[in-house]
Amino acid sequence: MKIKVLLLTLSSSFLVASALNAASSERKGDDKSQILHETKKQMDEQVSQLIADRVDFKKTIEFQKIMKLEEQTLEAKENLLYPADELYGANWDNKWVNPFTGKEKVNLPDSFVVNCISFVFPIDSMKKVTSKYGPRRRRMHEGIDLKLQVGDTVRAAFDGKVRIRKFERRGYGYYLVIRHPNGLETVYGHLSRFLVNENDIVRAGDAIALGGNTGRSTGPHLHFETRFLGQAINPAEIIDFERCEPIKPQYVFRNIKIKGRKSNIYTSSDQNIVFHRVRSGDNLSVIAKKYGTTVSQLCRLNGITTKTIIRPGQSLRLIPSGSYKK
Repeated sequence: MKIKVLLLTLSSSFLVASALNAASSERKGDDKSQILHETKKQMDEQVSQLIADRVDFKKTIEFQKIMKLEEQTLEAKENLLYPADELYGANWDNKWVNPFTGKEKVNLPDSFVVNCISFVFPIDSMKKVTSKYGPRRRRMHEGIDLKLQVGDTVRAAFDGKVRIRKFERRGYGYYLVIRHPNGLETVYGHLSRFLVNENDIVRAGDAIALGGNTGRSTGPHLHFETRFLGQAINPAEIIDFERCEPIKPQYVFRNIKIKGRKSNIYTSSDQNIVFHRVRSGDNLSVIAKKYGTTVSQLCRLNGITTKTIIRPGQSLRLIPSGSYKK
């Protein structure tokens, strides 16, 4: 009897202990499940926050890109409205090819970089040079002549704004002058018809005129000039007319110094060639001595002889000696 009571007591205790253990395990399971649920919830919230932050970051980057693009667009528009304003200032003259004619002497910078990347050849057909830059008989030919037929399309060499649209009976004939944001001005002469007006904004490659044979011309051609602050620059120093493209993406002009002073004579950064504008009283010997060169070399570079008469305003090419101070 006592043994039965003992066994019953032990069984009851075991059942109670099992029940308690089961209850405890159930509570622990519920707690664990709750912890896992909370952890998952926190992770989901963190992931959502990371995604939101990433979206905001992307939006910020896109907004910055848009703002930068708008700034660049506004700057490009301003450059076309006021091309090379930092160089020319208020000198927007619709009368003279050289905008500084009759005004105070222009103060040329020590150097200037011309961006030529956007250059477009001004004609579509032939692309043959019929006359180069340099002395021609008794006068200076300040551009390059390109063969064309009357009525051929003439195009803007760079983006820019039309400064002059005029007719000159004894010179350019019908001609245009366009100022460009890169600092250059280009001249298009002997045209037959204008396709643009003064103050029009044009893009590189836009049709601006039709070729012709007007003014002082012996046959249909385009007279093409490149100028910097009113000074004629040999276009062949900037453009490869055989390949119809810029010689280099950038062209650098440097102001030559003579005896430590600015001379307002420019040369490219790649070539030791300078241009001397003849003044009253100059002769070949005086000019050659000034640049440390010889009369024979001076004549050879310019296709002239020692008997050639040089006149004030004419430009001569020179290669200075090592003793010549820049």
